[in-house]
Amino acid sequence: MNVRRLIPTTAVAGAVVLGLTALSACSTSDAADGGNGDKLKVTASFYPMQFLAERIGGEHVSVTSLTKPGVEPHDLELTPRQIGSISESDYVLYLKGIQPAVDDAIQQSGVKNTVDAATLTTLENHGAEVSGHDHGHEGEEEHADEHGHEEEAHEEHSEGDGHNHGEEGGADPHIWLDPVKYAEVAKGVGKSLEKADPDHAADYKKNTEALVGELNKLNTAYETGLKNTATKTFITTHSAFGYLAERYGLTQQGIAGIDPEAEPTPARIQELHTIAEKEKATTVFFETLASDKTAKTLAKDTGLKTGVLDPLEGITKKSQGADYIEVMESNLTALQKALGAK
Repeated sequence: MNVRRLIPTTAVAGAVVLGLTALSACSTSDAADGGNGDKLKVTASFYPMQFLAERIGGEHVSVTSLTKPGVEPHDLELTPRQIGSISESDYVLYLKGIQPAVDDAIQQSGVKNTVDAATLTTLENHGAEVSGHDHGHEGEEEHADEHGHEEEAHEEHSEGDGHNHGEEGGADPHIWLDPVKYAEVAKGVGKSLEKADPDHAADYKKNTEALVGELNKLNTAYETGLKNTATKTFITTHSAFGYLAERYGLTQQGIAGIDPEAEPTPARIQELHTIAEKEKATTVFFETLASDKTAKTLAKDTGLKTGVLDPLEGITKKSQGADYIEVMESNLTALQKALGAK
């Protein structure tokens, strides 16, 4: 995360006042555009939260995302108007640790129905390298030894360590890339919407069950599709796939860690040369919202191919699919090809 480009807390506090002043002179906020006065005004921090809010809320919500398509979420800077619109929301859904500017603005907003998706599942610690475990054996015990106890990771995150999630010891916030964890979050979002808007609780429950069903199917597709592969190792510029790797018994080798814009050290590049040869890795993955320069350089040096593995932080015209489910299916296809699925 490029910390230099983030708004400091003091600036956010001042912007809150500016945003509210601006809104008092306007008839609508960003969240209320379109005349949806009878709908629950929902503010989502970025695409994975927006998708949940839209699918579970359905016709009863009007959802506004703070992160526009094509913007790298980690580097988001909020306008005073956006900060003000948060305060005008009926319900806010975000993921603490991804966007410090958003975390600070939400803390200042005073919105009653504010949900941190990180509290709806268990966060874990992931570094540049994440090995998957066979959960059918002793994977859970190994995981506890390797990454620290799950409760400890969750406590670390709640204390705000997620703001430095590119550093060793910080909790990895990329929970949405594991369909199982994402389903857990979806269930929690559904329950919170039921409480926030009891009149439509039955519909929220129905929509949640439908979405969880789709996520369960996606999980089964990944389990089946990645069960027998020639290699278990994949290389990626953005180490966002730690939860996915663990879920399906894979090993993620990140070029430069969890921060999508961090520059790799010469020592790490040399290490990846060795790993690629030893583990028979075939592909260096890059993403749609960040530069592919590092991936292409490494691929050229090692004779590997390049491919796209989308961390789903936003949907654009370049995305390999129109929504979360479709892009995750494209990611599965890319992984199967790179890993030599049989």
